[in-house]
Amino acid sequence: MDQLAAMRAFVRVVEAGSFTRAAQTLDIPKPTVTKLVQILEAHLRTKLLHRTTRRVTVTDEGAAYYEKASKLLGDIEALDGSMTLSQGRLHGRLRIDVPAAVAHRILIPAMPDFHARYPEIQVNVGVSDRLVDLLGENVDCVIRACDPGEQSLVARKLVTLRGVTCASPGYVQRHGRPEHPSDLAADHRIVGFFTGSSGGAPLSLEFLRDGEVLEIDGRPSVSVNECTSYIAASVAGLGVIQVPTMLVDEHLADGRLVPVLNDWECGPLPLFIAYQPTRHPSSKLRAFVDWAVELFGQIDDAFLTTTPPAPAAAASAARASLSS
Repeated sequence: MDQLAAMRAFVRVVEAGSFTRAAQTLDIPKPTVTKLVQILEAHLRTKLLHRTTRRVTVTDEGAAYYEKASKLLGDIEALDGSMTLSQGRLHGRLRIDVPAAVAHRILIPAMPDFHARYPEIQVNVGVSDRLVDLLGENVDCVIRACDPGEQSLVARKLVTLRGVTCASPGYVQRHGRPEHPSDLAADHRIVGFFTGSSGGAPLSLEFLRDGEVLEIDGRPSVSVNECTSYIAASVAGLGVIQVPTMLVDEHLADGRLVPVLNDWECGPLPLFIAYQPTRHPSSKLRAFVDWAVELFGQIDDAFLTTTPPAPAAAASAARASLSS
């Protein structure tokens, strides 16, 4: 029996919550995962999992075994990583998930540099604006604007981005410029941004000035749940948006979008890179995290803000354009 393979299969079933998802994340057939777990249970002479047609749950013995097995597998991975690191090479597959705008504007253009440094690491980039289950989907790390501490993740802050409130020239010509944030709830239209956790309701826009914080629920002409579509809808003239400046600087430069409400700031938008807490993060994960911190540290100061977070919920609408 390949006990390590059986342990890995069992641990992935527990973390993924099903044999099917475990097989997908391990990239092996589902019957193989089932057989490995059965062999492990026979070897241990104990039942580790309760199986029904609808769900998989862990027995008391399985829960105790999972804790020790996951620690052991982590130690083995750390040992393997230390050897490859001492030999000056890292290899393997790394799965990350990032918002679409971050992928298109920042991460993907810089990936040749990462590949040149670590040519044997294969990076699988998931591009989405949804909340990702790192354990269940076997994702190594995510880049998000939401506070990852709320999800019990280890996080490093990458950067705090400056935001801008803007609309298309066509929209301004038809509706005029809003003079005050409250106008967006009365005489103007916004492009709404919704997330899975918001139940389809668009997130609020947030404005700061001289210590005053306003949270505005605008009237959306259309709502979307993905940041590039959010920007495209405003370019099409569908309403006002709040978005990190660096994501629309080209739109502002060529006149496809124009800033509005310039005397009000958007709330600051901190970006984090986050991963599951383990005793020994893999060497390839540490390498990617360090590289990402270096990459985001090179962002032009014109796109950054030193404004402290507002006492209210900080920059919810701007945050929404990069995360769910």
